[in-house]
Amino acid sequence: MVSGKGGVGKSATAAALALASARRGRRTLICEVNADELIPPLLGHAPVGPEVTRLEEHLWSVNLRPAEAMKEYVLMTLKLEALYRAVFENRLVRSFLRFIPSIQELVLLGKATWHVRETDDRGRHVWDTVVLDGPATGHFVSFVSVPQVLMDTVPPGPIRRDAEIMRGLLVDPAITGAVLVALPEELPVTETLELATSLRERVSLPLVGGVLNTWVSERFDAGMFEQLSEWPRLKELARAQHAAAERSRWALDKLQGHLGAPVHKVPRIYSEQFGREQIERMSRALEPLVAGSADHG
Repeated sequence: MVSGKGGVGKSATAAALALASARRGRRTLICEVNADELIPPLLGHAPVGPEVTRLEEHLWSVNLRPAEAMKEYVLMTLKLEALYRAVFENRLVRSFLRFIPSIQELVLLGKATWHVRETDDRGRHVWDTVVLDGPATGHFVSFVSVPQVLMDTVPPGPIRRDAEIMRGLLVDPAITGAVLVALPEELPVTETLELATSLRERVSLPLVGGVLNTWVSERFDAGMFEQLSEWPRLKELARAQHAAAERSRWALDKLQGHLGAPVHKVPRIYSEQFGREQIERMSRALEPLVAGSADHG
């Protein structure tokens, strides 16, 4: 489950992790949650919609949307499509459902965890890896807290039973892990650390790693600036690079000291375009994270 402050490269990181997993020969499903479908285009493919669609060898994609997820959930529970059409396709009922607290999060998270448990005719798991491009930091904790909230408030029945299954999957470190993405800037780092604390204290969601995106390594030291005195523009660029490297080092130290999980650096990619080639480069940088998670799981 991938999360991070908006604009830090969360979806690109999820795409890179999925690509790295597929490259290891693992049947991998990348799930976007009610999104504008960023990931297939990032990988050079057309949007796929709510149906699980094969992108390439070992890699599939799906966009989890509330309406379709609700229909699947109700049909799996009621087993009667005619009843679904008569009740849940009624416009008044649909309007009412939107006001039920957590119903959208329930069906979206339920669809994702169903894919985690999905088996074939022989009882084998369909997917070796499911990568969820989750909501941004502000919504992620409430999203993954839904099963516990329902367990605390809903009487025994199908919804509570499903919430217990979801909760069990979320807190099992052999099955699930969160990857939190940050930039080398104060606000994204602070929000990432706050999110990690909330996940541990409120959700017990295992944290498998952090990703420091757009990492800049040091290329100049202070003593080199005087050598560039005759080239003011080059000196200015060198100082800017040095400052970016210092911010990256500060962010790395902060995350390594407080996140409570390994931090993986993704170098800054200097490119006017961002697509498959750039995701490939991110994927190679994140290979150790994927390898560790695959070996652990």
